[in-house]
Amino acid sequence: MTTGTTLARDNSPVNSIVALFKNNLRQYSMLIALIAIMAFFQVMTDGTLMKPVNLTNLVLQNSYIVIMAIGMLLVIVAGHIDLSVGSVAAFVGAVAAVLMVDYNVNFILVIIIGLVLGGVIGAAQGYWIAYQRIPSFIATLAGMLVFRGLTLAMLQGQSVGPFPTGFQRLSSGFLPDVFGHQSLHITSLVIGLVVSLAIVYLDWRGRRNQVKYGFEVSPLGLFVAKNVLITAVILYMSYLMASYKGLPNVLVVLFILIVAYAFFTNQTVSGRRIYAMGGNAKAAALSGINTKLLTFLTFVNMGMLAALGGLIIAARLNVATPKAGTGIELDVIAAAFIGGASATGGIGTVIGAVVGALVMGVMNNGMSIVGIGIDWQQAIKGLVLLFAVWFDVRSRMKS
Repeated sequence: MTTGTTLARDNSPVNSIVALFKNNLRQYSMLIALIAIMAFFQVMTDGTLMKPVNLTNLVLQNSYIVIMAIGMLLVIVAGHIDLSVGSVAAFVGAVAAVLMVDYNVNFILVIIIGLVLGGVIGAAQGYWIAYQRIPSFIATLAGMLVFRGLTLAMLQGQSVGPFPTGFQRLSSGFLPDVFGHQSLHITSLVIGLVVSLAIVYLDWRGRRNQVKYGFEVSPLGLFVAKNVLITAVILYMSYLMASYKGLPNVLVVLFILIVAYAFFTNQTVSGRRIYAMGGNAKAAALSGINTKLLTFLTFVNMGMLAALGGLIIAARLNVATPKAGTGIELDVIAAAFIGGASATGGIGTVIGAVVGALVMGVMNNGMSIVGIGIDWQQAIKGLVLLFAVWFDVRSRMKS
């Protein structure tokens, strides 16, 4: 009788929810922290934070942080770090500016050249790290200094711009409304609905497969509540943006990247190998994984995403400046760690990195609206980063 009662208690919905939360502590805790921070600044700013105009600006201002945080996540999961992303972004933006302004190169060709250049830079750094065994901290620190200097040389200490309208739309453009509604961007609402339904379907299919093969799943009530909440949030955000100008072009780029990299890390052999390499590089090499090539390609990927971030920064500012990207590497690295990436490698998710970037973005935006100075903003963000890494270390010690 006692044993039966204990089993029933262990299988109760409450205990299942508690176990689910403990197994995904970092992911859920940061998501809860993001919601709490948004609620706090929504009150402190008298509702300004969630106004359609500010919400759109929040996306535009932090899009390049999210993009580079995805690449940084893979670098950190692989057991490395990249300090050069801000300088690489600035250098690629400077090259794009010179090509468009001084040589009248078509902006589409410039974007392609910029991405290829970023990949080449990532390959150069990845070569030193993977094949010459230079610590990534040193190699990318050298890269940070080199490409910051090259940016100054390229621009000759001056700002270069403005850019063609088509290039500016990479960051500041919006999706057209095919329905032609005047007061509400119907296309944005339709896209939000389709995306939310797709997320619910994929989650349901994943749960069905887990049940089919006998894996443990969350209680049905929690599953339904989670998807209802996700759908409500997506539709509400879509409505807010639809009441302004609609979905920004860069948000579409972000969505494609998030889906692609989430699929890569969760569903592909190469993605899982990066986690294995970060968890134990020697064991991964002994099991047949080409760790050198994988490290090399991870930095190539980081270089391309840094280049894309640099192009978006230049497009948003409509000018390339010598100081563009200064300090961005700190926000990108912080976003990955705050989002759950482990300082020792092998742990982290794409969604977690996105949540971490949003935490940083909301804090920056909220503190600016409230009127907190840049000095205190830096101090507060530093403390948040320290707490996130401490939380990770404590969690690993207990497990």
